Parts: sequence; structure tokens; C-alpha cells
Amino acid sequence: MPVSPSSSFAEQPASDLSRDRRLPDQRWRIAPAQPEQARRLAAAVDLEPLLGQVLLNRGMDTPEAAQIFVQPELQVLPSPLDEFPDLPKTLELLKEAIANRRTIGICGDYDADGMTSTALLLRALRALGAKVIQAIPSRMQEGYGINRRIVDDFKQDGVQLILTVDNGIAAVDPVAYAREQGLTVIITDHHDVPPTLPPADAILNPKLIRIDSPFRGVAGVGVAYLLAVSLAQVMQAQDIAAPLLELFTLGTIADLAPLTGVNRRWLRRGLALLPQSRLAGVRALSQVAGVNEGNGALKPEAIGFRLGPRINAVGRLADPQIVIDLLTTDDPGVALDRAMQCEEINQLRQRLCELIEQQAIAAIEAEKPDLLSDRVLLLVQPGWHHGVIGIVASRLVERYGVPVFIGTFEENDPSHVRGSARSIPEFNVFDALQACAPVLERFGGHKAAGGFSLKTENLEEMRRHLIAFANQHLEPEHLKPLVNVDVQASLQDITLELYQQIDHLQPCGIENCDPVFWTPNVRVVEQQCMGQTRAHMKLMVVEDDGAPVALKAIGWRWGQYCPVPGRLDIAYKLRLNEWNGTRNVELELVGMRLPEGYVPERILQPPTRSRAVQPSLPLTSVPTHASVNSAILQTASPPPLPELPGVPFIFSRRRYQCRVVPQGNSRELQIYNAEGNLLTISPKQTTGRLTRQGSEAELVDLNQPFYENLMQSALHALQLAEKEDWIKKKTV
Repeated sequence: MPVSPSSSFAEQPASDLSRDRRLPDQRWRIAPAQPEQARRLAAAVDLEPLLGQVLLNRGMDTPEAAQIFVQPELQVLPSPLDEFPDLPKTLELLKEAIANRRTIGICGDYDADGMTSTALLLRALRALGAKVIQAIPSRMQEGYGINRRIVDDFKQDGVQLILTVDNGIAAVDPVAYAREQGLTVIITDHHDVPPTLPPADAILNPKLIRIDSPFRGVAGVGVAYLLAVSLAQVMQAQDIAAPLLELFTLGTIADLAPLTGVNRRWLRRGLALLPQSRLAGVRALSQVAGVNEGNGALKPEAIGFRLGPRINAVGRLADPQIVIDLLTTDDPGVALDRAMQCEEINQLRQRLCELIEQQAIAAIEAEKPDLLSDRVLLLVQPGWHHGVIGIVASRLVERYGVPVFIGTFEENDPSHVRGSARSIPEFNVFDALQACAPVLERFGGHKAAGGFSLKTENLEEMRRHLIAFANQHLEPEHLKPLVNVDVQASLQDITLELYQQIDHLQPCGIENCDPVFWTPNVRVVEQQCMGQTRAHMKLMVVEDDGAPVALKAIGWRWGQYCPVPGRLDIAYKLRLNEWNGTRNVELELVGMRLPEGYVPERILQPPTRSRAVQPSLPLTSVPTHASVNSAILQTASPPPLPELPGVPFIFSRRRYQCRVVPQGNSRELQIYNAEGNLLTISPKQTTGRLTRQGSEAELVDLNQPFYENLMQSALHALQLAEKEDWIKKKTV
């Protein structure tokens, strides 16, 4: 039997040095290396040994399991009729309703899972001859799930059978009310099951089937797809699966469902269909979102970062009918119009998220909660948009490393609060909300996320319940963001071939994450902030002095840590950069820490502090990164580099030139910038001499990250120049 990866992982807390404000405060969990078994496993599926270790970490510990993992179609699936006890009854109820022309009312949800589920069943039932209408509750006015208003509207419209999608498992009162009105109710949902089930005629929920079933991890759209395909089969209808599979793929990835079991098998097919989609709405949305169409399968990130957010944004801020129209129309003109609406709404969503995140951080920093003691964060502020606070909660989890419950007051009703929650791996949001049930009016969700509402007067009592629950289930070491690392790699291992082999592990996502590699003690030879707001960080890293491989590494939303020290342990995923026909593999940083026993390195020789030369400036007077830029880097009209027998190099997007010159019995490193300013560095010193044109030399502190990284960039340029010169001599 596969072993759970978490049981074989050993956590490695970052050293105390990595608590430096210039590095993320993380904990790394590195999988124990099993090189021999990894090689055997990799050989069985013709992959690199590094990826054999990844397969082991995913629980694939036999060649047979590995082969099914890389070829999901080899898996023999049980019949859904045997797995879902209420599926046969559900099919009979729907067949009878279609045969007798009874109106079916679909009650969906306003997130990507719920909207794609609704569109999927609308397409399927209409193709099977059903009379069907749909309704989705208002996020702002009603909140999640079926309610009495929808039941009344369905009744008035002649609906005789209600079919919920992606909701309903906790809707005891609305379902009982519908049954009292003489309506048949079928619930299809995937959320966690409460102690009391609603009195529906039939319930399809993977949380009610055996835990090892391959159908266990399907999202709401997975239940809808399974139901639609099963219904088409029993009605002996023509094949309608292909367009439905595209909707399944969109909803499953956008809902962050686990990419295991049957999800993995069906997503492989769906991702291959999407580039040449049969659906006008998917083609239009791909065009607007800049997702390239081609012959190859899409990667999950194309949905997770491009298509999914544009669908989700509509449910968060606008009328979900826009997405329903987009995904059910066959008219290219209507599809493009709806896709453009999705794009505009998503741009608004991005601006709102940035604003609310800034306000939330400011409120937290002002209040300074004791997160080590509380182990959970509850934050409520007026004026925030209900539709985006869940996204902000996720960002705050990433920043502070604790579960986050974030809320805002109901519109025009400050006596009530509605909120969203996001979690860390060791904390179950749904269980936490159940612990708060005595003071909540409504709540729902699953382990990683949830929603809630309550009276404002009960906020402090909710806070007490959450703190008590968090202290029961979390240890202090859990309060740092967790980085799961698969395997150690050399930068020389990071090749285009390795990146392409990762395709055999696709689709990657929840519970089958992209492989995370790590490389110890890399040297940072160049670094800079990037993006309009300089929120991101770009590094150039090499593994050893004079190493031939230098790779670009991107740290998204890590601009705050720039500049970083000159030596780092890095954890990263692989990404492909394509530009002007050139394809390069880059590193996407997910972890940084200081190497074991790290001591800031000094050039030419290991550093020792000289008693004869001490910094003449107090630490508070040492130039900062910004003042260095104004002192050594900037003039109104930069002249060309001085004519010197030195080596040119680029650091932080500026031109420099460097050389090593004799000085008595020793040597010194000289670095010139474009303005002719000179930085001179001698061995064994912690200060350098900065000479501006027309001015006397002044001492600067070489422990400053800017100077340290500038020196390392210069040394790397000299080493590469020496290597190139040696190669030329050998080939002459």
C-alpha cells in the first residue's frame, strides 16, 4: 500500500539566522533521500532518478504504482453505481422527470466549481431532452447555498425536482421546506458532511463513500460530470462527454480539488481537449486571457492562474449569469462579449484584493496580535468586499503562517458579520467552525477553507473559541509557512530535458504538487526587485565559484526581502521561459534560508576583522541600498565605462567594470561604475574605499548586502573571464 508522504518527511526548521528580516521565516520539510529505490522506480518509467524520488514522495513505492501514476488510463475503475449508494435512485428520478417533461431546477453556487457544475448539468440535461432552469444565490444578499427564497421561486416557476450542485449537504432547513412543498430534492455536493444530513430524496457526495475510493476527491463539478455521464449511459444517449469533460477540467482545477484518483485520469483527457475546445466560451476566454492554443495539452497553471480567476471573479463581484451564458452559449459573438466582461471584472478584483490586503496588513501591524500565543488570526474591518476577502485571507496565511479568519460587516447592517477562512496544513477550518457553532448563524466549508456569518456582538466569543481550538491543535513550530521539499539537486541537473520529463507527472496541483527541488549554498551573483510595484524579486545564482551554470530565480511577492545575503539555500520549482524562439528553464523560488554555519564571505580570502582598520562610520550612518544608488550609481548623464583593462559586468541593471591589481605583497579588487566612481576592496577587510570623482575617498561597510552582492558579481565576472581565456588558449 502507498505510504502517506507526510509520515516519511522530516521537518528541518530554518536556523535562527534565517529569522533575519531579509529572509522568509519558514520551516522546510525535506523528504528523506532514497537514492537506490528512486533509481529503480525511475528506470521502470524511464525518468530521471530525481523524479523517481518525487514518485516515492507521492506514495508510489512499486513499479506498478509508478506506471499507473504516469499512465492513469491503466487504472481499473469501479462502477460509480457501486460506489455511490444513492446514484441508482438519482438516475431513476431524473429519467422519470425527463420522460414526463417535469421541470428540473438546478441550484448552483457562485464560485468556479459551482458555476461550471451548473453549466455542465444545463448542457447535459438539455442534450438529454430535459426541461431545466437554474438559479444561483446572491453572494452579497444571501450567501452560500440553497435557501427558502430559491425554493419559492422554483415552485412558482413550475419546478418539480430540485437538483443542487456544489451545495446543499448542510441545508437541512431549505431542503425540509422544499419537501414540505411537495418537491423532489437531489443533493450533489462535495463539502464535508455535518452531523445531521438534510432530508433529501437522494444525496451524492464523495465524502459519504469509502475513503479509498478513486472517486473520493472529486469536486462538485466532478459529481456533476459523473452524474451526467452515468445518466447519458443509462438513457443510451449519444456521446456528450467531451464538452462536459472540458467543464469538469475548468472547475476541478479552479476549485483546488486534489489531483489524484479519478481526477487525475479525467484531467489528463480534459487538458488535452482544451487547446482545441469545442465550447465557444472556453475559446473566447482563452483568447482574452492570453492562453495559447496549440496541439499540446494545457498545464493546470493555465487554468489556475489565467482562466479560473476570470471565472471566479464574476462570482465574487458580479452576476454569475455572465459565466453561465459564457459556458452554455454556442454563439461566438455572445461568448466573446461575456469573456470581455469576465476580463474587466477580474481587473477590478485584482485592484480590490491589493487594496484590502494593504489595509489588512496595516491593521494587523497596528494591533500587533500575539500570534505565537493565539495561533490564529481573526480580523474584521468595515467596508471590505465580501467577494474577495477569501483571497486576501490566503495571502495573509502566506504572510503570517497562521490560520486566518477574515470578515466584514453586512452591507447596511453593521450588526452582522460575514467572513471567510483559510488554513495551514495542520488546522481543519471546518472543525474549527464547528467548535464556534454556538455563536455562528451559518457556516460551511472543508479542511482548508470555509465561510461563516454571525452577529457582531458575538465576535469576541468567536475569537475565544478559535484561540482555544488553535491551541489544542497547533504547536508553535506549526506557525511558520511550510515548504515541502522533494529532493536535492545540483543546478547542473536543471535542464530542459528534466523540465520536459516533469510532464509525465502532470497534472500537478493539490496533493500532487509540482516537484520542489533544493540546492544548498548557492551564490547570489545578481539581484533586483521587479514589477510595477517592485513586489517581486529576481536573482541570478551559481552553485560554486566559477561554476558554468548560472540560473535565473524568481521570487513572486518577495520583493520585500531584496537584497538577500550572498549565500543561500534555495527551494524551487521549475518554470519554462520562452522568448524570441529561445526556451530556458528558470527557478520559481518557494523557499530561502541561510546555509548551515553561514558566515558572510569576504572576497579573495576568508574574512577576518582587522584590528588596524575599523569602520569609521556608525552603523546608522552606513549608506543604505537607496543612498548607495544615489552615491555611487546615479548621475544625470552617465558617461561610458572608463577605458580600463578590466572585465565588464551587469549588476542590478547597471554597468560596471572590475579588475584585480597588485598592491604591495597583496592584491585588491577595483570596481568602477559608469560615472567613474571607484570602489576599492582589500583582502581581510570589512571596509572598502569609495572614491567619487573630485572627492576624497570615504569608508563604506562591506557587510551591507548591496556591497557584498556587488563584490560577488564582480568576482563571478572575473572567474568567467578567466575560464573563457583559458578555453581560448586551449583551442588555439
